[in-house]
Amino acid sequence: QVQVVESGGGLVQPGGSLRLSCVASGTAFDMNIVAWYRQAQGNQREWIATRLRAGAYNYADSVKGRFAVSIDNAKNEGILQMNNLQLEDTGVYYCKATIRTREYWGQGTQVTVSS
Repeated sequence: QVQVVESGGGLVQPGGSLRLSCVASGTAFDMNIVAWYRQAQGNQREWIATRLRAGAYNYADSVKGRFAVSIDNAKNEGILQMNNLQLEDTGVYYCKATIRTREYWGQGTQVTVSS
């Protein structure tokens, strides 16, 4: 059974950085696409970044220039490097991994930006 687990969230001051990880287990197949979403309290879940294993990527305007999404092919791990974090980046961050043709969601990791 495929499981996707995020990690790396925490409390950070404005201007700080965090690195989120999304690891898929229980499969011998590659993570072809990783997408990251976040959900602030009281808001709907919003898409923020996507990376294809083949290299293409895209970002929401709100994070462009500050966040970087990648896939570590050797570890089958999706990564979201978040720099210059702002108060409005606070929320639960979710990873969605596409393996073969199926999508798998992680349980989420909390990111809190506060002074």
